[in-house]
Amino acid sequence: MALQRITILGATGSIGQSTLDVVARHPDRYEVFALTAHQRVDELAVLCKQYRPHYAVVMSSADAQKLQVLLTVAQLSTEVLWGDEALVAVASDASVDAVMAAIVGAAGLLPTLAAVNAGKRVLLANKEALVMSGALFMQAVNKSGATLLPIDSEHNAIFQCLPGSFRCGSATPDVERLLLTASGGPFRNWTHEAMQQATPEQAVKHPKWSMGRKISVDSATLMNKGLELIEACWLFGMTADRVQIVVHPESIIHSLVQYVDGSTMAQLGNPDMRTPIALGLAWPERIPAGVPPLDLFTTGGLHFESPDETRFPCLRLAREAMQTGGCAPAVLNAANEVAVAAFLDGQLRFTDIPVLIERTLTELPMMEPLELSTILAADRSAREQAIRLLPALGRGF
Repeated sequence: MALQRITILGATGSIGQSTLDVVARHPDRYEVFALTAHQRVDELAVLCKQYRPHYAVVMSSADAQKLQVLLTVAQLSTEVLWGDEALVAVASDASVDAVMAAIVGAAGLLPTLAAVNAGKRVLLANKEALVMSGALFMQAVNKSGATLLPIDSEHNAIFQCLPGSFRCGSATPDVERLLLTASGGPFRNWTHEAMQQATPEQAVKHPKWSMGRKISVDSATLMNKGLELIEACWLFGMTADRVQIVVHPESIIHSLVQYVDGSTMAQLGNPDMRTPIALGLAWPERIPAGVPPLDLFTTGGLHFESPDETRFPCLRLAREAMQTGGCAPAVLNAANEVAVAAFLDGQLRFTDIPVLIERTLTELPMMEPLELSTILAADRSAREQAIRLLPALGRGF
């Protein structure tokens, strides 16, 4: 069996490191072609020493020079590149078989779309790329013949519960609705008044998953689930009213599919991202992922509840953005990124995150995303507008 060459976009993040863990367990199947990182140069250098990729990509020339020095001292032949064009290049290189798209936020759109246009096997962990570009993204998948495999645990669970012939982007007539599970985050039982005083340190302490700071805050506001709702609509050919969020604190059932005959299919497992990553790498096969099997005797009870959209309005905003269409999801995502960054910097209260997002959505016209340039323009406008609105809300915590 020839080695499959893998590019990992966002190698120093939690998804990237979990991917490398799975890859390391199967040296007879996978070879690392390229690793990328935003700013964590020292960590990227360590990964290069361990996995010896052909290319390493960072975002600035200064970081590239620093990384080059570290790799030269280590006597590695890895070629160092930098910038957006380099990200696109290593995602679409002719010799690459699969791309793990794990860059957080809008920054992942261009390289992920490049991998799709090049017809790669794309392991989609960057939900924002699909949230922003929606129809254009799925059109590119169909045109190029790329294989799109969802890596978010919830969408991967749905994928596993659908017929084996299913391809992402196609509708399944015998599916009644999708149930996306959510842990509820660290503030599941907090009052609105208590959440007004929530600190970044409290918000990033997810009860079940180990994730980066931005996505942890998204989980705390339930915006992560809102973005996943939009992603699910595009991946599985569903309308927003047929995707239901179910709070499931144990995070054992990762999502469910309800069929028209009354059957409900669920995928269960320990909360470990290596399971969906391994499936994406090897699909349609299954390979060991280093994850222990679920022990039902020690799991205990499973609990389910409806999300409270009064305390967590980001869910409502995401659903409304999907129903509005056009560039509304891109505006939603951009405003959220500005709001979360402001909260993490101590400039915005936790409970004002959805307020800033809603004001940005209300005050910007919704353009129709006929081409990529329109989406990128909407993203820029939303960021500028959110930043302009921030001083009126920015009270900190």
